[in-house]
Amino acid sequence: MTDRQLLQTAVKAADDKRAEDLMVLNMRGISLISDYFIICHGNSDKQVQAIAREIKEKAYENGFEVKRMEGFDEARWVLIDLGDVVAHVFHRDERSYYNLERLWGDAPLENIQSELQ
Repeated sequence: MTDRQLLQTAVKAADDKRAEDLMVLNMRGISLISDYFIICHGNSDKQVQAIAREIKEKAYENGFEVKRMEGFDEARWVLIDLGDVVAHVFHRDERSYYNLERLWGDAPLENIQSELQ
């Protein structure tokens, strides 16, 4: 399985649970942590948990390893480490506070429209 397939799986899973303002940063050459950051948010604790759970379950179903998931119980910022892809699922109130898009502003946005159809 490729990084792109993993990215597609995670993006589609987040979108299936109606993640808001879904974006992907291409972190290649910028961060040693991963190749892609998925950033999105939910409007409630339950939605944040549903998005995170769906990403985790779809990754497993498609043969990808979920290395770690942090913050699920609090549902304010759930980080799902899939290796080359790291998903950040925020509660709407927390997303603007941490503003990862600005922090990693030099990372190009990845076009994900084909994954969302």
